[in-house]
Amino acid sequence: MEKANTSLVRTKSDQLVESMVAALKSPASSDHSANGVAEGGGTLSRKSSRRLTGASPGRGGGKNAHIRKSRSAQISQMKLELDDVSSGAALSRASSASLGLSFSFTGFTMPPEEIADSKPFSDDDIPEDIEAGPRTKFQTEPTLPIYLKFTDVAYKIVIKGMTTSVEKDILNGITGSVNPGEVLALMGPSGSGKTTLLNLLGGRLSQPISGGSITYNDQPYSKFLKSRIGFVTQDDVLFPHLTVKETLTYAARLRLPKTFTKEQKEKRALDVIYELGLERCQDTMIGGSFVRGVSGGERKRVCIGNEIIINPSLLFLDEPTSGLDSTTALRIVQMLQDIAEAGKTVVTTIHQPSSRLFHKFDKLILLGKGSLLYFGKASEAMNYFQSVGCSPLISMNPAEFLLDLANGNINDVSLPSELEDKVQMGNAEAETHSGKPSPAVLHEYLVEAYETRVAETEKKRLMVPIPLDEALKTKVSSHKRQWGASWDEQYSILFWRGIKERRHDYFSWLRITQVLSTAVILGLLWWQSDTKNPKDLQDQAGLLFFIAVFWGFFPVFTAIFTFPQERAMLSKERAADMYRLSAYFLARTTSDLPLDLILPVLFLLVVYFMAGLRLSVAPFFLTILTVFLCIVAAQGLGLAIGATLMDLKRATTLASVTVMTFMLAGGFFVQRVPVFFSWIRYMSFNYHTYKLLLKVQYEHITPTVNGIRIDNGTTEVAALIAMVFSYRFLAYLSLRRMKLQSGA
Repeated sequence: MEKANTSLVRTKSDQLVESMVAALKSPASSDHSANGVAEGGGTLSRKSSRRLTGASPGRGGGKNAHIRKSRSAQISQMKLELDDVSSGAALSRASSASLGLSFSFTGFTMPPEEIADSKPFSDDDIPEDIEAGPRTKFQTEPTLPIYLKFTDVAYKIVIKGMTTSVEKDILNGITGSVNPGEVLALMGPSGSGKTTLLNLLGGRLSQPISGGSITYNDQPYSKFLKSRIGFVTQDDVLFPHLTVKETLTYAARLRLPKTFTKEQKEKRALDVIYELGLERCQDTMIGGSFVRGVSGGERKRVCIGNEIIINPSLLFLDEPTSGLDSTTALRIVQMLQDIAEAGKTVVTTIHQPSSRLFHKFDKLILLGKGSLLYFGKASEAMNYFQSVGCSPLISMNPAEFLLDLANGNINDVSLPSELEDKVQMGNAEAETHSGKPSPAVLHEYLVEAYETRVAETEKKRLMVPIPLDEALKTKVSSHKRQWGASWDEQYSILFWRGIKERRHDYFSWLRITQVLSTAVILGLLWWQSDTKNPKDLQDQAGLLFFIAVFWGFFPVFTAIFTFPQERAMLSKERAADMYRLSAYFLARTTSDLPLDLILPVLFLLVVYFMAGLRLSVAPFFLTILTVFLCIVAAQGLGLAIGATLMDLKRATTLASVTVMTFMLAGGFFVQRVPVFFSWIRYMSFNYHTYKLLLKVQYEHITPTVNGIRIDNGTTEVAALIAMVFSYRFLAYLSLRRMKLQSGA
């Protein structure tokens, strides 16, 4: 048996030697063949792991350097295996080092010095994300340091039913802190309160906390902090038709201080593009559900770039790695670490990170059912849970083990003797069908263990004042908002951004085909119609009424979608104080006008001459102006309905009933409207548009058409202008009163 083992070792050694000789035949690897050999009995040290990991795409001097480093890393690894193969310890050390675990496996115990030295991934060198290009360190710009503390934070919501209302606890006594230069991770299963806590810390909830305190440099939250906080939401809220460069440039021009010139702001946007490795896709559209664009990792980096472009003191991120592959997720977390090293405070929620990601965090908060199960250094979490009697029975990802505990999943987990005693004593509340403690009992035990062992010590630490001057502390408490641009600059930027974003929708082939095909059908039905006798004139009046109805109906159902579809973007940007609501509203409504008025011109060019309407210059342009006025008034009604209801189904239903009522009261179908209902026609833009079109076409022929008297048209013009402004004012008030999710 001993001879067989010796033979096996020699065979393995011979194979390694042959492989090394074959690799050494390449002259490119001779300069780096010694790198990566670990000291101290062959254990992978932190420095050697950096050298091994350094051979990644994007590092070094191009393709040849990459090949040289890859070969040298392979040779170094072969040497390591050759040194350890005779002792039989290589497999044990390699497996434990690759997992980066800090607890004992079943069957053997790692020495403490090897545990401390066995993290194979350094803070500076990780595998590069191929799509990100070469990594660039973030600029260490000076920023206002903000120390975030929160003590006994509690939060409740009221669930309103049909008859009664019930209060539900979301967070119960959460305590923690994070300093500049640190990354705090909020972990926990779904529904544990991670996002709620993040929103509270970032000032994104309008409802105040039920108990406890949240301080920034020992001061409460103020509006000044909006310009010092970056908040990356879980959903990538971006305009799909803007390019990466345009998105970041508009953000820079709106958010950077007024002291920056336009050129400096645009340069800052380019700097962020290169810092995030987005230079290859800077001219690519963001994309969305129906538009091809950048990849998921690139889209997430654009969202982060939107926030770090202002050099924030605090950066909050809600599950930035969700939906990304492991390499891209690692790249994102390494980016957060680089941001923190530049003197910023970073807080992020994370959902089941890999072991590599877990070791990147400085501090960790573990939540379970809204309660605090652990707060402290991420590297000490496993040791803490071992001290309370909970440790894994098999090798597993530390994050996976912690989430199992928070969920109450006790498979492959050793439990403390106290809980096992409860099961053996037959406690019905503590026992499940499998003879193990229930998740509720385990949760109660972990909460109680943290409160008795750690909570008081952490609270005492938070009582210590932070090492900052009083001037820096009081600066945070300023209630004055800081706008990045003046009102007219905000209007101009938002106006051109709106035109660039929506030009694709307005000039889509579907919309153009819809309008032109309708125009051709109308032209054929009323081909060269005549007005020589009353019957022919009445037929042509039907065409004018249809024009009034079509260009009253079409803009309403286009404008209804405006604010409900942009609600998420409006909430996000208003929460960051990017612009005033008045500047956004005016820019949003006026940027639609040039696009809205092109298709009606094409429509009338076809219909007017095919139908043989009054062939004169003045009537033609007056017809166009009348239709323009109808469109703007109808658009205002759609904006008001959409902004008031903010729900597409309800808004569409209300708009259908309203437009149908206005059409029936427009004077074509019913000439004698009952007195008690006759007032409705004066609110109908169809009625006023129809009367103006009749005046333009037939004022020289007859004073009355279909029972409608043709006058000078002043009343109709005044009524339509009043509708243009009143409907928009109602829409603005609705937006002003709307409670955004961000609490802006």
